Amino acid sequence: MTLAPPTEQAQDPPIAVTDAAVLRIIYLREREGKPDAALRLRIVAGGCSGMQYRIDLAEELRPTDRIAEKDGVRIAVDPKSLAYLKESTLDWEEDFFGGEFKVKNPNAKASCSCGLSFTV
Repeated sequence: MTLAPPTEQAQDPPIAVTDAAVLRIIYLREREGKPDAALRLRIVAGGCSGMQYRIDLAEELRPTDRIAEKDGVRIAVDPKSLAYLKESTLDWEEDFFGGEFKVKNPNAKASCSCGLSFTV
């Protein structure tokens, strides 16, 4: 299955994406058997700082999604989340304990120690 692009697309990508994040997304798509899936990044209420990042694979794009694309990988961001993610970068970081996606968000005024929730 091939994802069709949203009907209206702005010129600038909603976020920057690192090479490490691209490689991890490719790995996740292969592991889950969803080679054409996009990574959906969104902001939801919750977490210890008030807002948190949600990341999952999306097999279908919505017409209102903004898309960042790099090396054949798509990252979909909905319009509501876009306001909180402007000028952000999606990265993948690993250490001895494992790895995780990190959003380097210049709009966040504070974040919790785990880095999964933030305040604007």
